[in-house]
Amino acid sequence: MDYYGLMFQSARFMRFTSLVRSVPASAAVPLLAVACLATAWPAMAHAEQLAQTPPAKGAVPAATPAAVVAPTTASEPEQSVLDAELFYQLLLGELSIYGGEPGEGFSLLLDGARKSNDPKLYERAIQVALQGRSAEPALAAARAWAKAQPGSRDANRYVLQILVGLNRVAESSEALKTEINGTPARERNTMISAIPRIYARATDKKLAATVVEQALADSLASPAYGPTAWTSLGRLRLEAGDTPGVLEAARRAQALDTSAEAPAGLALQLMDAKTPAAEEIVRKHLAGKPSLEFRMGYARALIDGQRLPEAVQQLQTVTRAKADHPQAWLVLGSLELQDRKYEAAEKSLKRHVEINQASSGNRNDAARAENSRGMAQAYLQLAQIAEQRKDFPLAESWLAKIESAEDMVNAQSRRANILAKQGKLEEGRKLLRALPEKAPNDGRMKLMAEVQLLRDNKQYQAGYDLLTEKSRTGPVDPELSYDRAMLAEKIGKLDEMERLLRQIIATKPDYQHAYNALGYSLAERNIRLPEARALIQKALEFAPGDPFITDSLGWVEFRAGNLAEAERILEGAFKTRPDAEIAAHLGEVLWARGKRERALVVWREGASLNGDNETLQETLKRLRVKL
Repeated sequence: MDYYGLMFQSARFMRFTSLVRSVPASAAVPLLAVACLATAWPAMAHAEQLAQTPPAKGAVPAATPAAVVAPTTASEPEQSVLDAELFYQLLLGELSIYGGEPGEGFSLLLDGARKSNDPKLYERAIQVALQGRSAEPALAAARAWAKAQPGSRDANRYVLQILVGLNRVAESSEALKTEINGTPARERNTMISAIPRIYARATDKKLAATVVEQALADSLASPAYGPTAWTSLGRLRLEAGDTPGVLEAARRAQALDTSAEAPAGLALQLMDAKTPAAEEIVRKHLAGKPSLEFRMGYARALIDGQRLPEAVQQLQTVTRAKADHPQAWLVLGSLELQDRKYEAAEKSLKRHVEINQASSGNRNDAARAENSRGMAQAYLQLAQIAEQRKDFPLAESWLAKIESAEDMVNAQSRRANILAKQGKLEEGRKLLRALPEKAPNDGRMKLMAEVQLLRDNKQYQAGYDLLTEKSRTGPVDPELSYDRAMLAEKIGKLDEMERLLRQIIATKPDYQHAYNALGYSLAERNIRLPEARALIQKALEFAPGDPFITDSLGWVEFRAGNLAEAERILEGAFKTRPDAEIAAHLGEVLWARGKRERALVVWREGASLNGDNETLQETLKRLRVKL
């Protein structure tokens, strides 16, 4: 019986004719053609491949019409598992999907896949189920495929990915182990390194780490795969918040391969005051031949920890090894500017600009966007240096080079500051207020820029009034409330300052700046010192090792009469972050302890960092010291 005779005799043809009847008669024939040749053939586009595939063991294929599959030779065509009934079944399955009944279509395709044992049909059935958000049927199809073809890595991958997607993580161990063992040796490390991405959406991170550890048991002990396996396991433990487990994984990986960078990179993510052991792993790698990008990552970690002199050393190492590393020059220049080393900062920032300009034509769109932001930062900081030297035309010329729209608020803020320094504060405020508000956060950025302008120019009452007015029209914003509290202190509204800071603590309990500011204010006034100490210690829980919060703690101890402890704490803070205000406090403690020569040295260093610092100037005036 020919193919069309089979179709008309089938009871299922009634469903097919109902689809055709739903369109005008003139369109029925084109619909059938399109269904057969286009819509109906992600599954049937490979009909020739299926037809030319030798039949499955034990199968007795029927004859296939020559119109469907051309024979491999003119005289002796090969038999195929794609007989007329299967052809029609697959066509009907695709038409069911096309007609809005994906469940029926999935069943027909999966049945066809089982009959033909064709991997593309199994994959098509899985895709139909997933597109219909039917993960359980997709899993059933993937498992059927894996059972029919136990050696199929594609089938096993689908089982693994669907199980993880369904959050049935505990069931995924065997599939993961099969995938690991089935991966060729030359590709296995790459596969193992991708495991954290496979489990990225698992909700139970701890369980995911346990399951992966079980599946990787053989690889963890292997010299060839162990470093990668331990690193991948460490990343999963990091997601689970298992810090000791991450450290163990990084150590075990590094022990297997001391030159491997990935374990040290894992430790780098833990490098803060709470996990000093992580830095031991990082330093072991630094003692070898780390990549320059790893040194850059270490420098950023040091900056986050306020260990700026050490960060500068790392950046200088990078620039010596690779003189055209633009990012290293930019970060180095920023740190030098922060330390008021204007000549060194200007040199570094100009070097960044030169390198980027020289290579600007060799970048894709993403790299050009990143370059534009880096150049904008460099121009802003070069303008700031020129402004410090009162070379306002040069500062304006640097600002005029900024093209990045994202940095326009910063550029206009610098222009406003230049105007203020020339006695044109109101013009500067108008400049900021005239900035367009294209994004939801633009208005807030403009407000913060105007408040900063007023603070820089000691217009504390105006800044306080501006923030008070804005606070009436919106919800509590911790950062703006904090700025308002600091301005309240400047104008003598200490009760209002304390009220605002306590409001911030209630609203955002992890906002360490509020704890520190309130504790320092109490210590500065020499009142409620036990409470001040508790507040500052709470702030240090959220920001361990922060030199400015540490400075506050040292000041509390000084006020409490614990001079030796105050000296110890402030010496540590000043070593971590040389700063004029910390120098003022350390110098006063040393002065009180009779270490006057050392006090003068510290104060002179503070004055070289920022001779205009109010705390330093007030301290020297009160103690009647001339440097």
